[in-house]
Amino acid sequence: MKRLVIGIAGASGVIYAVRLLEVLHDVPNVETHLVLSDAARQTIGYETNFTVEKVMELADVQHSIKNIAASISSGSFKTMGMVVVPCSMKTLSGIAMSFSDNLLLRAADVTLKDRRPLVLLPRETPLHLGHLRLMVQVSEMGAILLPPMPAFYHRPKTVDDIINQTVNRVLDVLKIELEHDLFDRWTGPPT
Repeated sequence: MKRLVIGIAGASGVIYAVRLLEVLHDVPNVETHLVLSDAARQTIGYETNFTVEKVMELADVQHSIKNIAASISSGSFKTMGMVVVPCSMKTLSGIAMSFSDNLLLRAADVTLKDRRPLVLLPRETPLHLGHLRLMVQVSEMGAILLPPMPAFYHRPKTVDDIINQTVNRVLDVLKIELEHDLFDRWTGPPT
């Protein structure tokens, strides 16, 4: 069984995390460990029809952000990596500065120090120079930045189509194969 840590920060775009959890719920041999920031708990209510409890139930294991001694706070607890989706600029700042004052930040720091994939989906626009410098810094530390920027070559018809493409790209980066892709991949120009 492979373990994947999913952190949900308070930025807009929590639906990406919900969809990722829904998809992973049906993937055999992947155990999800979820930690939510306090702001994420609010954003879930603002942006979706889900309750915090329902989102938590989508994960195999739930952790309190205040439980700094949880399993995912230690490098000896082996995981395949971590995704922070969405990743607020506050959370990105904490990761960039190794400021591990809560479980989400500590788990991200452990993921980086143990050279496991840390995939961050930063959600902010427009960006100022400070944001960009923090992104460079976490990238230099080994994080993978995967902003949820939609592609249109697969001709999405709904917002769900756009969300699915981004979620599938996250899974690609983590080398998690699905039986059926969530979007039509580019195969070259039409002939």
